[in-house]
Amino acid sequence: MGPLHLQAIPAGQRIFEYRGEVTSWRRASARYGRCGESGHTFIFGLDDGRVIDGSVGGNSARWLNHSCQPNCEAIEDERGRVSIETLKDVMPGDELFIAYGLTIDEAITPELAADYSCRCGTTRCTGSMLALASG
Repeated sequence: MGPLHLQAIPAGQRIFEYRGEVTSWRRASARYGRCGESGHTFIFGLDDGRVIDGSVGGNSARWLNHSCQPNCEAIEDERGRVSIETLKDVMPGDELFIAYGLTIDEAITPELAADYSCRCGTTRCTGSMLALASG
């Protein structure tokens, strides 16, 4: 379960920063390969090709779960820092969600698609945590 909060938060509010070690994709993915993580990764891709690895010096933002109808969004600034901000009013006790919008550099096979399937249960669930190709 992701972070929970105990008071109402209005739309447009910065909640916290996604923190962790800023490193290369190669180094972060090698770390996960060595550690044999059980399906959990805390890698947040940045616009410049680097990543924030929340498993090293990260905070509770790394526990944000995916939803196809998120109540929060991640906003990267010009310095490569990522803030988590509310998209709509969030009520006490609600879980905070972002849409992962994951991208992968390999052909999406049925097995790979299954690895990234979404089960958020929202009325507009796309069935995937992958970014939808714009057509």
